[in-house]
Amino acid sequence: MPSSGPAVRIAIDIDSTLHHHWPLLAAAARRRFGVELPYEQQFPWADRRLSEEQLRVCIEDTHSDEAIAGARPYPHAVEIVNRWYGSGRSIHILSHRAERSLTATRRWLDDIGLRRHELWCGSDKVSRCRQIGIDLLIDDSPDNLLRALDAGILAATLRHPWNKHVCDAPHVTSAADWRELARALESVSTATPVRSEPTTESVMSPAIPALATNVSRLPAGVFSLRDSATE
Repeated sequence: MPSSGPAVRIAIDIDSTLHHHWPLLAAAARRRFGVELPYEQQFPWADRRLSEEQLRVCIEDTHSDEAIAGARPYPHAVEIVNRWYGSGRSIHILSHRAERSLTATRRWLDDIGLRRHELWCGSDKVSRCRQIGIDLLIDDSPDNLLRALDAGILAATLRHPWNKHVCDAPHVTSAADWRELARALESVSTATPVRSEPTTESVMSPAIPALATNVSRLPAGVFSLRDSATE
């Protein structure tokens, strides 16, 4: 079916969005530094138990090939994203992981059967969202969620202790799990079918051209992620 307008472009984070990343990080902190990081205590105002360098080392551990391969997606995440893909949404998986993790991440997405139009790894997801005309960003980072809103991009998240303070912000859609998130997003964003696009696997680079520099912005509250008939 030909497209009658711009497709809804959805950007989706990986860690703590597609899979429960915190147990991996907590295990790395315990193993390397003998530090306990209880998930339920990870509020923004809580005392930091790791230095920036220690945290960086632990995150790198969670992005090893073995750790990536062993990650288990949240219940219903894959089926919901695949349903969006199949009904015409343009799916972009964006991660802050380093370039060296791209191959292992691509393999993991293939292994769990998650369909997408792009996998991108880089440090500035919101700039990438603006570059390719993203309409909705699903991410756990409070900074990314608020920056997305500032850029005119709708924001959604699974609720975590560290982002609880932004979950009730205007125009942020939040939920406890993927089923609840999908239901909540039904009243947020409608897609027109997206043209078949080749899968793009990339890392952040100044040379990467914008994929959609003239995508029209879709106003909040006018479109819906409610399932459409099979195209």
